[in-house]
Amino acid sequence: MIAVMGASDVDRLLSEQAAYYRAVAPEYEQHALPFDVGDELAAALDAFRPTGSVLELACGPGIWTGQLLRHAADVTAVDASPEMLAIASARTGSERVRFVEANIFEWRPDRRYDVVFFGFWLSHVPLERFAPFWSLVADCLEPGGRVFFVDDAHRAPDELIEGESSSTVLRRLNDGSAHRAIKVPHRVDELQERLTGVGWRVEVRATTTGPFYWGAGSPVPLDE
Repeated sequence: MIAVMGASDVDRLLSEQAAYYRAVAPEYEQHALPFDVGDELAAALDAFRPTGSVLELACGPGIWTGQLLRHAADVTAVDASPEMLAIASARTGSERVRFVEANIFEWRPDRRYDVVFFGFWLSHVPLERFAPFWSLVADCLEPGGRVFFVDDAHRAPDELIEGESSSTVLRRLNDGSAHRAIKVPHRVDELQERLTGVGWRVEVRATTTGPFYWGAGSPVPLDE
């Protein structure tokens, strides 16, 4: 069980996490986990078919943005790191993508979307912000809209500076500098139950290998 943090601790940790992702942007892909499940996750997203207008939260360096464009009419990609957004923009090079620099925990949409997608972001949302985050996702969707996400539950033993009961981990850059971040090790069954508890109907599935999972679904209609 992951321990609950106080509000001030959460705010402080989220600020440090944002600073980490700005600093890690140039070397982000060098820190990828040593598991070959990219094809399986990509196939799941293709089967989902994220058509229409798509919102990508925490787009990072745009690894998933290009795949979204295979199905989407247009993509709005949001991230708090201008360094990540610069890399993503150079990678996609598409006029069908609108990039928005914003702190996702403070940002509000200026329109609604057919699909919301986030890759390897949910585990960085503290449990204390889980329900508000999913409320935001619901506010971003058109009636009948859908969500799809991919993530992992991997935490290396040397990252667990506050023990396994804490969601705080320590991440190091190539230069050895250390940064605290959030990493919630969601279990598939627990995550699906937690989503049901905040008004979502989502199927969460583990990949065949590695600590990865993906989920797809929609908010439960208010009249049900």
